[in-house]
Amino acid sequence: MEPLLFQPMMTEAEARQKTPLALAFIGDTVWDFLVRRRLLCSSAKAGTLHKQAIQLVNAGTQAKAALLLEPYLLDAEAEIFRRGKNAHAKHAAPKNQNPVDYSTASGLEALLGYLCLTGQWERIGELFDIAVPIH
Repeated sequence: MEPLLFQPMMTEAEARQKTPLALAFIGDTVWDFLVRRRLLCSSAKAGTLHKQAIQLVNAGTQAKAALLLEPYLLDAEAEIFRRGKNAHAKHAAPKNQNPVDYSTASGLEALLGYLCLTGQWERIGELFDIAVPIH
């Protein structure tokens, strides 16, 4: 049996019913987890790992990653990304964030949240490897 973390929590139809901001809520954690897991493959010390994580877990870096991924997204994925990207039209980005980057990052997070909730971890891994290639 698959570990609970990797089991689908809901169907794709149920996940599509969630608001983009709800999907981004979990997707933010998925991104952070993947970044930190990737960084642990290095021999860096904890302080350095934290600094590296901060460089990868922010709206600017996530927006760049999202733009790398766009050509690889399936139609349904692109729709979730678009919904997430447009979700902040009524909300202001934090003062320390570029509003365009913040919206694009929200799209990426919504997509990751959708894939996580539907148990599509292999697809998450494929997209993450494109967005953050191993050096």
